[in-house]
Amino acid sequence: LFFSLLSFDEEHAEIIWMDVCIGFRFASYINNDMVLQKEPAGAVIWGFGTPGAAVTVTLHQGQETIMKKVTSVKAHFDTWMVVLDPMKAGGPFEVMAQQTLEKMNFTLRVHDVLFGDVWLCSGQSNMQMTVLQVFNATRELSNTAAYQSVRILSVSPIQAEQELEDLVAVDLQWSKPTSENLGHGYFKYMSAVCWLFGRHLYDTLQYPIGLIASSWGGTPIEAWSSGRSLEACGVPKQGSVPYNSVTGPSKHSVLWNAMIHPLRNMTLKGVVWYQGESNINYNTDLYNCTFPALIEDWRETFHRGSQGQTERFFPFGFVQLSSDLSKKSSDDGFPQIRWHQTADFGYVPNPKMPNTFMAVAMDLCDRDSPFGSIHPRDKQTVAYRLHLGARALAYGEKNLTFEGPLPEKIELLAHEGLLNLTYYQQIQVQKRDNKIFEISCCSDHRCKWLPASMNTFSTQSLTLAIDSCQGTVVALRYAWTTWPCEYKQCPLYHPSSALPAPPFIAFITDQGSGHQSNVAK
Repeated sequence: LFFSLLSFDEEHAEIIWMDVCIGFRFASYINNDMVLQKEPAGAVIWGFGTPGAAVTVTLHQGQETIMKKVTSVKAHFDTWMVVLDPMKAGGPFEVMAQQTLEKMNFTLRVHDVLFGDVWLCSGQSNMQMTVLQVFNATRELSNTAAYQSVRILSVSPIQAEQELEDLVAVDLQWSKPTSENLGHGYFKYMSAVCWLFGRHLYDTLQYPIGLIASSWGGTPIEAWSSGRSLEACGVPKQGSVPYNSVTGPSKHSVLWNAMIHPLRNMTLKGVVWYQGESNINYNTDLYNCTFPALIEDWRETFHRGSQGQTERFFPFGFVQLSSDLSKKSSDDGFPQIRWHQTADFGYVPNPKMPNTFMAVAMDLCDRDSPFGSIHPRDKQTVAYRLHLGARALAYGEKNLTFEGPLPEKIELLAHEGLLNLTYYQQIQVQKRDNKIFEISCCSDHRCKWLPASMNTFSTQSLTLAIDSCQGTVVALRYAWTTWPCEYKQCPLYHPSSALPAPPFIAFITDQGSGHQSNVAK
């Protein structure tokens, strides 16, 4: 409430002044120690104020004024916003905002502000796991001194029925990394995948990195999606969710509303995402639409919210699902989601998912995880594989291998009882496995999956024996199980990068001898 100044008297002076001040604030995530997005984008500074008031935002470094921006508070929204001129990486700076109304001024300041790259990390519990929960936690928690320019923020788990303008709460306000805030508790700030990813980026880039974690365990993609993107995919209206895999909020859009939408004005470099376990039995068949639709919708929303400063097709990385020993899911749930995470192409980027990158994690299983095998503790390898994709896609590093080998052609040599796979990258056959490749064998209008044993191989080709099929071979798939191999023991890797070959399914439509079939058609 703001009292009219027309009937001003001394008795009401203090009340009026307080109302002006209380209404004037930065957005909840603008705080000391923050990282703002560096050039070529301009960082967005915004907040709330008294309608009609003028707001001046000034950037200082020491005694020097770097820039000054003037705006006013929008009458209907009580918000103000400025876009800073693009800044080189570095700091520290001070951001000052001053509201002026009549003859009253009120000033806000945030200190130790750095410019660098800002990444948003989101998803469910595998993103939520803290450094306290990963392998070698004690060593990782002590390794913060060299990374004081990697700043971290963790959004509180909150639901909302409507899209919120600002965050309701923050678990960890912008902070320098310490053993305490990186290992605060189990699944209670700060995300290990997010932190380790940012650490790898800092090692490569050597300038400030800002990391925002906004995740909630046991949540399906529907909770993180706007109503627009769910409608575009024909997702059924909200019903009951009787699945063990969904233990967190599942109502449509409630986490988008409260934990993502309020961040939309922020200028971002990119997003990393780790989610999907809660969809292994829930709208599984729609995930090949809901996931690409979420990416597209987030990109459009952040681009628009940041006044065009966040790139329209900003880099979006994700972790392909790992493994699980639990009997809660159907045998097909995990491989289906893994496949659907790539929009059924088997690889990214692809035509439906431009400027995206993926970390394969199906070989990072953890039988003895105290948090259940669905929560493997090797988040270091996950983050390393993610950062390779970021270096290639987000930072344009050339000649960098960031994905494991996939076949570029499959030849059916029916008269020899063989399938010949030619890979577009070199392959390293780490071990022979007679079950991880399977063929769909059809006869009398019935099909069944049979193992196809590995026969011969070279640096870029592999031959499979298919003589177990007495009918017609119509498809081939690789690693199509919840638990394809033991820890880092899948059969196929790229030789120098140690990246595993991702799972795939390919259909063989022409039964002529020597026919070539491309993957994922």
